[in-house]
Amino acid sequence: MISNVWKFLGVVAIALIIFALVKLPFVSAPTAPAPVIVKLSSWAANPAEQKLLRQVLNDFEVHHPGIKVKHEVINDQYMDVIKTRFVGEAAPDVFYLDVMEAPFFMSQDVLEPLEGYIKPEFDLADFQQTLLDSFKYQNHIYGLPKDYSTLALFYNKQAFAAANLSSPPTTWDELRSDSKLLTVDRNGDGRIDQYGFGEIPELARQAYKIKAFGGQIVAENGYAAFASVAGLQGLQLAVDQYQKDRTSAQKSDVGTNSGSEMFGQGKAAMVIEGNWAIPYLTETFPKLEFATAEVPTMNDKKGTMVFTVAYVMNKLALHKAEAWELISYLTGYEGMLHWTATGFALPTRKSVADKLAYEKDLMRSPFLTGVNYAIPWQAGKYPAVIMNNFDNQFVSAMLGQQPLKQAMGNSQQAANQQIKAME
Repeated sequence: MISNVWKFLGVVAIALIIFALVKLPFVSAPTAPAPVIVKLSSWAANPAEQKLLRQVLNDFEVHHPGIKVKHEVINDQYMDVIKTRFVGEAAPDVFYLDVMEAPFFMSQDVLEPLEGYIKPEFDLADFQQTLLDSFKYQNHIYGLPKDYSTLALFYNKQAFAAANLSSPPTTWDELRSDSKLLTVDRNGDGRIDQYGFGEIPELARQAYKIKAFGGQIVAENGYAAFASVAGLQGLQLAVDQYQKDRTSAQKSDVGTNSGSEMFGQGKAAMVIEGNWAIPYLTETFPKLEFATAEVPTMNDKKGTMVFTVAYVMNKLALHKAEAWELISYLTGYEGMLHWTATGFALPTRKSVADKLAYEKDLMRSPFLTGVNYAIPWQAGKYPAVIMNNFDNQFVSAMLGQQPLKQAMGNSQQAANQQIKAME
């Protein structure tokens, strides 16, 4: 009898529990908040670079699960696209900004100053100062450089040995005298098979020559100033070697598309190129024996160019805290180490360069040394105007179509007329 009572009570208890559960409202499991989307725009020099950046961005997302990066690659007319996006208020949150375009963008009040986001542990002093200063304007930091390259002298070791030259030139006079020994007509038919030096007649490769004698690219008022008497002295050395010595050649003279290709094909025994040429030459011309050295001094002054790109933030970015998290990761120690470990670009953080032992790398150490005295590739707020006018007229002077002074005077005047019309 007692056992039957307990059985009855058990059944009743189960029924009550089931009834209570049926009456309870359905409660779903809590869902994680949707990640914040940060839009990033960049270009990619090649598929390998694009793949590498995607890997770095994946690492960022693993470390920051609340942020998703929407990455857009713009390879055609990159700066025109970015400028158009700003006009339409559709610019990305974070984007690449080339050092050449930085003066204009920084002056337009469209970029977010970054100094308020930077904490002591970010270690701003770890950056190469020359590169960091290139993205400062009116006491604000607008960009953090992600990588860089200077220019250095590439020389063909086999060609040097054939000419009984044991070391690369250290002065421009030595470069010209060595070029005479390295210029070769192998068949004796008057056709040069190998020039001593490959010349690139573009302002981006000639600016340090203008500076060597006290000249300027742009005056303080923003107008072109490269045609001064001082500025022409360095340029005249390039013209004289090409016209009088006939020991240098342009890429078009030998049917190539770049200085690196001219050098790789053995049509120039020396060229001045960037760090990016190392992997290109190694992969494309595996039998080529070459080395690098600092750019020879001119007028007893060391000089080279430095090219760099920064990550910057749109002043109208919707999620600035998350945009800063992305920038700080990409330009922080871990992100930069991943980005520059392959060697196609050099790290802007000194600690990363030390970790990768680039100062001990004989091929890359001249590029690192050069950053201490390099001239950032900038030409005021209107670089395209100044660059295009210079390049067109300097080629004319190189070819002997007009005297250098006349060519540069015409170029400077045309550039300044265009700048005046744009202001």
